Amino acid sequence: MKFAPAKPGSAKTAPTKAAAGKPDATDYLLKQVLLALDDLKAKDVHEIDVRGKTSIADILVIASGTSTRHVKSLADEVVRFAKKAGMLPLGVEGQREAEWVLVDLGDIIVHVMLPRIREFYGLERLWTVGDDMPMAANAE
Repeated sequence: MKFAPAKPGSAKTAPTKAAAGKPDATDYLLKQVLLALDDLKAKDVHEIDVRGKTSIADILVIASGTSTRHVKSLADEVVRFAKKAGMLPLGVEGQREAEWVLVDLGDIIVHVMLPRIREFYGLERLWTVGDDMPMAANAE
């Protein structure tokens, strides 16, 4: 599966379904990200659709780990699943401290954080102002 980068200066549009009812590349990649997080027991996983709010991504996935080792392992698993799906991450930040690791997959940005860091920065509140509560990917 190939992922074509957006043309410079173009606005991102909502993903479309491929022919014959197959999910598009972003949907497939999102499923792989959620599987990776579920595999290593990520806590409190939320996905937030940010189309129309920013051009940096279409979807943010935010998850918590129980320790710095768990946070790093979760991020590594996301990278592994993305590579297996044919997508090389554009960047991974924060692995050394592993309190907040960001995995940039183009249309999807994954934030894996310690609970205290997540609470402090409140990304869900930031990106869902005026929206309904973010969708829970796995109920705890």
